[in-house]
Amino acid sequence: MTNSNEKILEVKDLAVTFTQGKKSFTAVQNVTFDVYKGETFSLVGESGSGKTTIGRAIIKINPTSAGEVLFHGNKINGKLDDKLNREVIRNIQMVFQDPAASLNERATIDYIVSEGLHNFHLYENEEDRKKKVQQALSSVGLLPEHASRYPHEFSGGQRQRIGIARAMIMEPEILIADEPISALDVSIRAQVLNLLKKFQVEKGLTILFVAHDLSVVRYISDRIAVIHKGRIVELASTEELFSNSLHPYTKSLLSAVPLPDPVIEKAKQLVVYDEAAHDYSVDKPAFHEIKPGHFVWANEKELAQYKLELK
Repeated sequence: MTNSNEKILEVKDLAVTFTQGKKSFTAVQNVTFDVYKGETFSLVGESGSGKTTIGRAIIKINPTSAGEVLFHGNKINGKLDDKLNREVIRNIQMVFQDPAASLNERATIDYIVSEGLHNFHLYENEEDRKKKVQQALSSVGLLPEHASRYPHEFSGGQRQRIGIARAMIMEPEILIADEPISALDVSIRAQVLNLLKKFQVEKGLTILFVAHDLSVVRYISDRIAVIHKGRIVELASTEELFSNSLHPYTKSLLSAVPLPDPVIEKAKQLVVYDEAAHDYSVDKPAFHEIKPGHFVWANEKELAQYKLELK
């Protein structure tokens, strides 16, 4: 957790459009947020909401069609010179959702984890490289002898740890964690989350965490942005969002979070989000800061109603 006011990443009016032949689909639009150094900022939404697309756009896997992505004040989307491009690759690393698909099955763990070291010449000699690989594996709870093995010899949880070791050996400033625990058993999930928290405390790591499960996000996040159909509909600090959620989509997501008490869980009412409840035909919506640090996507009529709810 952090109180830093240093903006490490700024996303301004980001849009991502995919084109196939004459057809085009806008997956992300009007997305604006800042990430502060040392915090965990989470993007939350259901499958297909565009949260992974945003993460992939930041590290240039998905090209952007509008808007800006700034890293330490430098624009990093679009065409970059070689020096800045290498700086971005080195300092912004990603852990992918599927630990099986993101590791090269034909390569040893030693090769997979040290690939970044090779590409950026981040070691003095072969002895130094091996030492760094061992330290990276040890930091995620794996043994030195695992380095000579192949990905298929490991469980899903272990493979995700290898993915984290591969990212962390680069000593990045920002780690984008794209649903890093959704493919894992429940018993392993807390271990991976604790691992990310450990790196944050020890190395001052900034985490952009992508998830669909609000209960997980509550545990790890400083601030949360809720995404629906490629647009942020609400953004606030974790406690603020859970105690004073305003947008009906956020309320529907929160109502789906399971409660530990079976009696209360059975009695609770699920909130079903109805998009038709918004009338944006004349009174157009925008992203408003309704109170310091709490933003919501709303038109003037909805904004007045939300302000009443907060009183």
